[in-house]
This record gives sequence, structure tokens and C-alpha cells, in this order.
Amino acid sequence: MGLLNQTQQNYYNGNNHGNYQFTSLNNVITQFIVAYVGEDKIISKVKRADVAFHAQRAMQELSFDTFKSCKSQEITVPATLQMTLPQDYVNYTKISWVDSSGIKHPIYPTNRTSNPSSNPLQDSNGDFILQATGALDENTSTIVLDAEYKDIIKGMSISGEYIPTGSIVSSVSTTSSITTIKISLANSTAITPTFSNTGATLNFSNADGSLILPQKSSFIVENLDWNHSALADYKISANAAADIADIEIGMKVFHEDFPVGTVVTNVSGTTIVVSNLATADMAANAGNVLFVSPDKADTDTWSNYKSIAPSENNNDNYVDDVYWPADGQRYGLDPQHAQVNGSFYIDCVSGKIYFSSNISGKTVILDYISDSLGTDEEMQVHKFAEEAMYKWIAYAILSTRANTQEYIVQRFKKERFAETRKAKLRLSNIKLEEITQILRGKSKQIKH
Repeated sequence: MGLLNQTQQNYYNGNNHGNYQFTSLNNVITQFIVAYVGEDKIISKVKRADVAFHAQRAMQELSFDTFKSCKSQEITVPATLQMTLPQDYVNYTKISWVDSSGIKHPIYPTNRTSNPSSNPLQDSNGDFILQATGALDENTSTIVLDAEYKDIIKGMSISGEYIPTGSIVSSVSTTSSITTIKISLANSTAITPTFSNTGATLNFSNADGSLILPQKSSFIVENLDWNHSALADYKISANAAADIADIEIGMKVFHEDFPVGTVVTNVSGTTIVVSNLATADMAANAGNVLFVSPDKADTDTWSNYKSIAPSENNNDNYVDDVYWPADGQRYGLDPQHAQVNGSFYIDCVSGKIYFSSNISGKTVILDYISDSLGTDEEMQVHKFAEEAMYKWIAYAILSTRANTQEYIVQRFKKERFAETRKAKLRLSNIKLEEITQILRGKSKQIKH
């Protein structure tokens, strides 16, 4: 019985084309056990689970620098100049933008910039604190601040002279560019300042002790109303759609009538739908709510990088006959900057690629490497590398097994190296006629 289990007609009518060049990882494991494991064989016995583990590790290692990388992703770079890394991304092989003719133009990485963590809020002395001036009244928990503070949110810790220890912000509201807060203990027990003071300095911090990072955007919307009497009514109503034009899905909602953790789930017309039901009704045109983006503000480094034309655009790229304007300037030119295709860097923390400003709106192709273990369909081994897989598995098992003679381990180590090199040469797909055609161009005479 042959290896082909379908007719030619069925093959061409189907979608699984070219698959004969691969064998499944499951077949490799089964065939390894048949050929290498048993009585009078180099490995007397081994668990299938052990073979499967070493087979997957072998496949990962070979995927990085031996197997051909066929994975790619195409996107149109948005105005944010960011691209999210694919789910099974391990490393990139090439990043290019595509012109109207479908030709790739390579984009080169830059090591002169990065995207550090967001810059925490600082005062004029550089201390990482958020301060405000407030009017204290020992008869009420309400404190009127001297200005609008969008970074003060419900749940923050508050400290200062005449503020009881353990106080937190229980509510925040802003009217006419003046922020008003209420304070309480963490268990919601109402408290008041211990003394009245019209100009007290107040310090605010996150309850978990982390630094306060500025959010990407925050908006205070006035004249809102809502109803908590109906269990299904998770809606906040505005007077006009323009009033909530900046509100987006995912924004955090801060108001004393909404539990901490409430977020926007939908925005339509004059209605905002939120994730939690309000604890009290709000009369029409009486509620002021703070909406905060879940994303942190862009760092100064990233903002500066994306806002200006790349420096490489100032280099003469030799596309015309105007050479002399750059007379004397090409000596010592750094080749990594002698191109106008743009640049990028990868932020491993956020899992995104950041592009220079001249890539905005262009179609970008990311060619990348995976470890071939993302899905069952990917767990295939090219037949050029099948023998290399067997040697990888055999060496891994023998080198981790006690009482294995060292000369056997070293023998399989050499065989693994040789088979890996052979697989790499085969998969490089070098064709003599193609090389010959390229080398014909080397005999051209170049006039100087």
C-alpha cells in the first residue's frame, strides 16, 4: 500500500496542497519508537511521553534556524504607528512595507530609541507625588480642591495635616473646573478632617503603593443622569451625543454611585452602557462623571519618535543624478541610516512593534518565526529534516539517561550535528541554475 491515500482528482479538488513534503510530529514520534526503541536496540525502553517531550523540543530548536519560515502577517499601519505581535510570534526575520506594485521595501530596526515605562506624575521638585490644595471643614467629609484634578480617582489614599490616618477618596466630582472629593475609611466609614483649614496641602497616592502613572486620556462629562431601579438598566444618559463623543468602550467610570471597576461597555447616540448598576438614582442633568482611558499616556520618548520625520529621510538615497549637493558629507556615512524606508523597534513589554512616522497608512508585512507548536496543524516536519529529528530525539534521551556510556552519547551528538547541517543545506533550496544566473551579472564591467 502506498503512502498516498487519495486520488489525484481529490487532491486537486481539495485545499490541502503540497502537504506531501511534510510528515506529522505524531508520525515522527511513532516511527522513532518503532526504529530506535526495543530489545537489542540502542534505547531498550522509553515512555512515549518522554519521546513526545524531546520531539517537541527538537521541533522548537529546529524551527528557529533550520526549518523554513513560512509565517507572515500583513496589516495597514494605523495612525497610532503600532502593530501587535502575532499570537505565536517568537522572532522576526524581516519587516517590510509594500508599494503599489507589490514590491517589498525592507524596514530596518533602530537601537537609538525605545519605549520605557510611563513617566510617573511628579511635582516641581521631581518627587513622585500628586499634590493638591483643599479647603478642609471639620464638620463635613467633603473637601473642595483648588482646581480640576483628573488624575485623582475614587479609591486613592489621601494624607496630609488634619486628615485621619487610613483615609481614602470615597467620591470625586468636578463642576466648573473645580474638583470636589469626599473622604472615608477603607471600610466606608464616614470621617471628617480633624481641623478646618482653607489651604491644606493634600497628598494622593495609589492604594497599592504603586506610582501614579498618567492615563492616555480622561474626560469629565457633566449633566448626566441614570436610574438604578431597573436591574437591566446599566445606562447613563447625556443631553447630546456631542457631549460623550470622546467616550470609548473600555474606559473606567469614576463616581460615588458606581462601584470601583465599572467600565464602559457600549456607546451609542446619547447613551453610555456600563458594566455595573448604579447604587442610587441621579436626577436629570445632575451627575458629573469622570471617564478614564485604561491605557497609560505615551512616554515622551515614543511621542517624540513618532511625531517627527525620521532622520534617515535627510540622507541622499542615490535615486537621482544630483550628487554634489552632498559633497564631502558621504564620507563615514552609516549604512544603517542611509535609507528612506523607515525604521521600527519592538517593545517586548507591551508586545507591539512601533514604527517611524513615514510608515503611517502603509501596508506592512511581518515575516516571523514561530516554534511550530502553536496549533496541531503546525506540528509538521519537512521530510528533508526528518532524520535530523530522529537524531535530536535519540541524543536528548541518551544524554539524560543514567548509566549511558559516554561514547554512545558523543556519537549521537555528532550525528545530530551532521543531520541538522544536512537538513539546513537541503532546506536552503539552493539551485545551481539560479546561482549561475546571478553570477553572470558579476562579469559586467563597471566604469568608474
